[in-house]
Amino acid sequence: KSEKEGIQHVHEAIDGGISFFDNAWEYNAGRSEEVMGKALAVEGYRNKVFLMTKVCARDYEGAKKQIDESLSRLKTDHVDLLQFHSIQYDGDVERIFDPDKGALRAVLEAKKAGKLRYIGFSGHMFPEIHLKMIGMPLEWDTVQLPLNIMDAHYNSFQKQVLPVLIEKGIAPLGMKSLTGQAANFLRELNVSAD
Repeated sequence: KSEKEGIQHVHEAIDGGISFFDNAWEYNAGRSEEVMGKALAVEGYRNKVFLMTKVCARDYEGAKKQIDESLSRLKTDHVDLLQFHSIQYDGDVERIFDPDKGALRAVLEAKKAGKLRYIGFSGHMFPEIHLKMIGMPLEWDTVQLPLNIMDAHYNSFQKQVLPVLIEKGIAPLGMKSLTGQAANFLRELNVSAD
């Protein structure tokens, strides 16, 4: 799709009442943030949305650079929510929380500087890694996790992670509600995934 069409879709969504916008430093090699930034830079649109993006780096220097690049591409001085993106591999937690070289320090500095309001993380595969992140010494504002009709049957985020989020008062952000195997399952049942 063209940039013009992308900007038009963002404006139509906002004008239609959608106010939560998700992005990530790496989506389409940064192009998603660029187009969203151009759309939000049009008079008044940035103030109508809750803007989220994600950093992929696990190290201090990388995260610091990605935060600034995201803000530049999004054409804003701050995001409402910054999440560590796709926490799911062995060592992710340790690298982020390394007191000297970890990405957490860059995120906390950015928050102190007013570049972000809230901190969270996302992950796609392993509830146990989500639980490890939640158990680290940080008061998380959000956690983004897969929640769908198939989740309850295998390695369930709904059963293992969601109750902990609710108990701790951390905002759960559900994703993948009708994607992948859940959408295939619905198609087999002859149910629309729309």
